[in-house]
Amino acid sequence: MQRKLLSLLLILAMMLPLGLALAEPAPLTVTVFAGDPFDQPTSDNKIYKLIEEEFGIKFEFEFLAGDLDETLGIKIAGQDYADIMSGSNSAEMLIDAGTYIDLLDYINETDTPNLWAHFEPYMNRITVDGGLYVMPSFGRIYNDAIVNYQNGPAFWIQKKVLAWDNYPTITTPEQYFDLLLRYKEAHPTTEDGLPTSGFEILTDGWRNFCLLNPVQHLMGHPNDGGVFVHWDDNYRVDVFHNKDYSKPYYQKLNEVFQKGLIDQDTFVQNFDQYIAKLSSGRVLGMFDQYWNFQNATDALIARQMYGETYIGLPLVYSEDITDHYIDQPVINVNRGFGISVNCKEPKRIVDMFEALLDDRWQTIFHWGIEGEDYYVENGRYLRTAEQKANAENPVWVNANKARALFFYSPKKEGTMDNGNSWDPALQPELYFDMMSEYDKEFLTSYGMKTPAEFFTPAPPNEPYYPVWQIDLQPYPDMRDINTQMGDIQARDLPRLIMAAPGEFDGMWETFAKTMSDAGQAEYEVFLQGIILEMNERLR
Repeated sequence: MQRKLLSLLLILAMMLPLGLALAEPAPLTVTVFAGDPFDQPTSDNKIYKLIEEEFGIKFEFEFLAGDLDETLGIKIAGQDYADIMSGSNSAEMLIDAGTYIDLLDYINETDTPNLWAHFEPYMNRITVDGGLYVMPSFGRIYNDAIVNYQNGPAFWIQKKVLAWDNYPTITTPEQYFDLLLRYKEAHPTTEDGLPTSGFEILTDGWRNFCLLNPVQHLMGHPNDGGVFVHWDDNYRVDVFHNKDYSKPYYQKLNEVFQKGLIDQDTFVQNFDQYIAKLSSGRVLGMFDQYWNFQNATDALIARQMYGETYIGLPLVYSEDITDHYIDQPVINVNRGFGISVNCKEPKRIVDMFEALLDDRWQTIFHWGIEGEDYYVENGRYLRTAEQKANAENPVWVNANKARALFFYSPKKEGTMDNGNSWDPALQPELYFDMMSEYDKEFLTSYGMKTPAEFFTPAPPNEPYYPVWQIDLQPYPDMRDINTQMGDIQARDLPRLIMAAPGEFDGMWETFAKTMSDAGQAEYEVFLQGIILEMNERLR
């Protein structure tokens, strides 16, 4: 009996390590291509270490360096695909080239309930010909959305410029550019002796929305991309850049360029140079989307240059126009990670994303580690001043947040079931109380507690909204017209802004005709038809 018991114990002892080995996931290195420039995370990044411990997965990141479309074109030609990829604003190139697998082969209500619940309400919007190729990274709101600041488009201005003019109310381009001119004249250089730059216009690649998009907002319309949709006229579409109502804006830019408010090099600098310029603290203003220049803001905050950080202003052509810069959240179609056909273990990666969507991992991604990066008091998630400063420090973030992975991954936004904000930056208790004293004083001077109070709250979205999500890949003729018009805009609008005195009107007429000759009217009618069909389908 003792011999049998001893044998049984020996067998169990031999099986125990085998059982443990079977329970541990095999190591897997996942290659990642990100269609935007990021810094490489540190080798000891604590969140990536946690992912490796739980899933056995490590990541090798390749971040965009150079032109996005050119880079993607090279990858497509050579079938040089990472395991997971984000094509950023040109993801349709990858979808059209067959780069991605259909994720619906792996995502379903039974096997991946988190992912299914996340995407199912939006399937009629996010699928392409019945397939899901990219997991949208932003715009999936749970419970209530919180808006404390404008993360999207605005005319931005350094806070110190408004403080210098005794906190004026600025609502029109005339008031805005007048203030920038007066401040630059009074402060031709910064305290560090750098030349003051009055107004920057980024034109690098797809980010040239900084040049192209302002007029739709000046007209009281949200961001539909390159068109203006007349909601009160059966959704008639304008490619607006050469329309009569666009001319005053570009003519104003021409006027202030001649006065030296816009630097000569603004139209040739790339994105990195633009961010470096903003990070120096010498740029007074620009039109942009906040998420596009947030790295510059983080750099300024890290150096406690709070006066040089920016506040968004919802400028309109005239005070009888209601601003419409903030819109209701929109699921971010085709923007996020897809899994490439080169990936050897797609199910394992899908299973990882499924697990990363549970509340525990989402809290880690958004807030960090309890006790280290935030604390809980009476059920509310809070941060000390040191924890908040860490979260705003790019060097700390690189070692303690999985920023590049999480940016492109499916994520929960809005509020948790327990009432806390998923995004720490939107947690009501933290937003004002944890601000710098400079920012508190600045907002108090305007009688406000949040930067969002400068803007009119968002009305409901139109069913189709926004046009920029419409995929033109299945319509090559329309895609060609759109590309040709984009090339004309990118070439001629900077020339108009830099035109010599007296030449603007003649050049504008030539530009308007060139746009029209490129097939503009045909394109407008086509988009109107698409919008009307989408409204019928999505109502």
